[in-house]
Amino acid sequence: MAELTALESKIGEVLGLAMAARDATRKVEKLVQQEGNHEDLSQTLQRMAQEAKETEERTSEVASELEGMKTAILEKARETKQEASEMMSTYLGSDADALDGFEFLTMAEAGEVGHWQVVGTMNERAQVPGLQQLVEWVLPIQRRHLQQTLERSVELASDEDPNEPA
Repeated sequence: MAELTALESKIGEVLGLAMAARDATRKVEKLVQQEGNHEDLSQTLQRMAQEAKETEERTSEVASELEGMKTAILEKARETKQEASEMMSTYLGSDADALDGFEFLTMAEAGEVGHWQVVGTMNERAQVPGLQQLVEWVLPIQRRHLQQTLERSVELASDEDPNEPA
């Protein structure tokens, strides 16, 4: 397998994070449904999952344009997805609730925002065709996801009894 450049490795990471985001939103949606009466939360999660899917598709397109690197980038993406999945299963154990889910998503979305900003900065020198347009498309979406998950976490936290045993 070809050796990845630093930027190609980062492209693999953001691709893997998009893959993991789809799984994470599905997991959190199940937690939300178990608690019931949160249709707006489910709609937010479904939209996030759809946007993660589109991010995955668009990032794969850019990766396929990198001569001879698509396989190596996809391997890096699978590694990143696996690492993110392990973090999710550690954080969202059997006693997790919707608040735990949204707190996890807040951390994950912050990571995605950071990774995409790094990709954009690295590409300022590399000038990979189509990558800057992708960054400019995805960053506002990731920032919105971060804001939404943070707002939803705070909203769910406001319903919690702070004196109730954990």
